[in-house]
Amino acid sequence: MGRFLVLWRQNPMAPWPTDPSEGLKMNEMMMTAIDGLLKKGEIEEFGFFPDGTSGYGISKGEITDAYRRVSMFQPYITVEVHEIIPFKKGWEISREVMKAQIEARKK
Repeated sequence: MGRFLVLWRQNPMAPWPTDPSEGLKMNEMMMTAIDGLLKKGEIEEFGFFPDGTSGYGISKGEITDAYRRVSMFQPYITVEVHEIIPFKKGWEISREVMKAQIEARKK
């Protein structure tokens, strides 16, 4: 099971409603969907950046789960999905690679 950081941004090219009441309905629909994903534990954390048009989410699962979740909000939101490697595992791998490079130079 992977852990993912999703960076999202509003897509300015999407067909956003121009009527404020329709915009509010769309926004409430998306926030309700996110709230549901949080309550079900499909998203661990979700937040906004101060620019008001972007933010992040953190989730666990298979990559196909992350794909399904982000696809729900297209074309209105664009995303970058990054799988997270925990610190200890990343450090372990880095050490192994560096040691292998040292050994390769000795030959």
